[in-house]
Amino acid sequence: MFRERAQRRPHRPFTSPADIARVCTQRALVAIALLGAVCAVPAASADESDTPHRDARAVEIAERSRDAMGGAALEATRFLRFNFFGARTHHWDRSTGRHRLEGTSRDGQSYVVVQDLDDRTGHVWIDGEAADEATTAEWLERAHGAWINDTYWLLMPAKLLDPGVHLVAEGREEIDGKSYDKVKLTFDQVGLTPGDTYWAWFDTETGLMHQWAYHLQSWEAEREPTRWLWLDWQPYGDVVLSSVRRMVDDGSERMLSDIAVFEHLDDALFTDPAPASE
Repeated sequence: MFRERAQRRPHRPFTSPADIARVCTQRALVAIALLGAVCAVPAASADESDTPHRDARAVEIAERSRDAMGGAALEATRFLRFNFFGARTHHWDRSTGRHRLEGTSRDGQSYVVVQDLDDRTGHVWIDGEAADEATTAEWLERAHGAWINDTYWLLMPAKLLDPGVHLVAEGREEIDGKSYDKVKLTFDQVGLTPGDTYWAWFDTETGLMHQWAYHLQSWEAEREPTRWLWLDWQPYGDVVLSSVRRMVDDGSERMLSDIAVFEHLDDALFTDPAPASE
């Protein structure tokens, strides 16, 4: 289903470190807030030539996790669709960088954005009408920020070995009678939030991530990291993804729904505001 074939360009990483560093700026955070998202994306190196520090055990854990999620099939996936926390739906062509975002804003406006993630150009429709130039620019920024944020919440374990990510294995930890490998993530000294720190716990039997925790640079040092469980790992074709996020502190849940991977999608999906045809 996910055989490699000739493309206009090779598949790209699920989100690039340079994009993360650029988008999680004050402007992007404001744009994401307007869409109603949660932005917990780490700063990362914009210089992909830097060699991050990774101990051998952490790399082994990261590689096993990536393989558990589909390995080569995951990397070969061209088209990906998912809905983020009931707020908006993404269609992403990883080969060409085309992206479609649609949903309803907090003030009740329906929107469709189609864009090129590389050059940040595209078109916007609000309540079915083509947006003016200023509104288009605003929504293209919002959509790009939502793509960065939302794909990280869906695909973070597949990105542990991205450039600029430092990994340290912190041994095994028992949670509710089960054993997990714990890995600490830190990031290169670029961007506005290089002090963000993440931890990830991986099931020693399956290799899949059980939970993550993060402490953001803007927080007080004594503040406890926020933890989310990554639940309901399921196969989508040859790819395995988690669809449920449960906050450990209060048990509240958010859902990544309508997940699907495709070999082909109608080109009109990335040019036309009409309802998606798949």
